[in-house]
Amino acid sequence: MPPALKALLSQLAGLAVAFALARSGLLGGLWPLVGAQALTAAAVAAAQRSARWWLPIHLVFLPLVVMALGFGVHPGWYLGAFTVLVLVYWTSFRTQVPLYLSNRATAAAVASLLPPRPARVLDIGAGTGALLRPLAQARPDCQFTGIELAPATWLLGRALGRRLANLEWHRGDLFAHDWQRYDLVYAFLSPVPMAGVWRKASAELRPGSVLVSNSFPVPEQEPDRVVDVGDRRATRLYIYRIGGKVTA
Repeated sequence: MPPALKALLSQLAGLAVAFALARSGLLGGLWPLVGAQALTAAAVAAAQRSARWWLPIHLVFLPLVVMALGFGVHPGWYLGAFTVLVLVYWTSFRTQVPLYLSNRATAAAVASLLPPRPARVLDIGAGTGALLRPLAQARPDCQFTGIELAPATWLLGRALGRRLANLEWHRGDLFAHDWQRYDLVYAFLSPVPMAGVWRKASAELRPGSVLVSNSFPVPEQEPDRVVDVGDRRATRLYIYRIGGKVTA
């Protein structure tokens, strides 16, 4: 079942329980009923084996809604905030890939993985281009391509990288893009799509090409090399060479 549908069913189950308690007279008052709804929604989510991070969301969702209604804020502000979140996170509820931004230390670590010759690099889920811009500046002999689905982050990345001649910027689905011409593919996604990323990399990348995954290893695949970036995040890069071992 899709995570968004699980979340909806959990919230509806919580509302049904709160409504039943109110009608029966077993529980009265706004906040006790709100608490019953939140606890039920979290329990149903746990029973459906939703990801653990959904549980605190269910616990605070309706309490925050009730509190917000008491602030007297104009509905237009909520609509504006919702619109911004949609433009930034877009289909994260379906892909389960949140917005992660790579830091400068990670960009330097990826730069050390590039061959001395000109190479083509693809960042799947490139966000605002936080990784590709410093790479494009450091290696003008290489060609860098970013693909991003969310409209707001894609637009910001395009604006920030518009003066870099060796940086291409595309909006679209990372799985619909052709990976055949790239020497290195970089991913900073989530655990959910990594099996599909590996299947696509194995099918399309040329032998000797490299897949680099930030923080999330490919399931059931031993990386050829692991690089500890040494930043405050304790970032680890999992490196997979297509058809051979990483030697550099």
